[in-house]
Amino acid sequence: MATLVLVRHGQSVANLANVFTGWLDVALTPQGEAEARQAGAKLRALHFDQAYCSTLVRSRRTLELILEQLHQATVPVHAAEALRERMYGALQGLNKAETIRQYGLTQVNTWRRSYEDAPPEGETLHHTQQRVVAYYEQEIAPQLRRGRHVLVVSHGNTLRALRMQLEGLSVAQVEALEIPTGGVRVYELDSALAIGQMRDL
Repeated sequence: MATLVLVRHGQSVANLANVFTGWLDVALTPQGEAEARQAGAKLRALHFDQAYCSTLVRSRRTLELILEQLHQATVPVHAAEALRERMYGALQGLNKAETIRQYGLTQVNTWRRSYEDAPPEGETLHHTQQRVVAYYEQEIAPQLRRGRHVLVVSHGNTLRALRMQLEGLSVAQVEALEIPTGGVRVYELDSALAIGQMRDL
């Protein structure tokens, strides 16, 4: 059996400021660093063979702190553009509350949660899923088929898109899915990558 662990990065300064982040490269807050360490503490029973993160600093730093907690600093780490957050286009850097006042709650929720509707100049969740799943199939799935234990630290929408694929979620289910900062999900997979067990820590 292989183990796949998905972790959302800890709270970022943009999360704290309530702004659309997307591809903006922002640091973790002190709370975010604490969430990363807490995620690591939850995973102490596991040893990882490979680790993956996005190229954005909030993802890379969260992974670094997790591996420090696990005393597994020698695990090979792969940082990938494909694991970046959904691109929020013209909304990036805008305060969410102010954007709601300008465009209305219904429109903003559609931009944030919809599978097929894109923010202005941004990606749909469907497009995010296509790049994330392609990377998963090319780079991560072969490791899992070898029975290896893999840690992936990424972003809320990226992980929503990947979980849709892994768990066979419907559009309605993925649109309603919320993943907290520092959230940890563990999958036990057989050699065909069928899920034997999954749980949140």
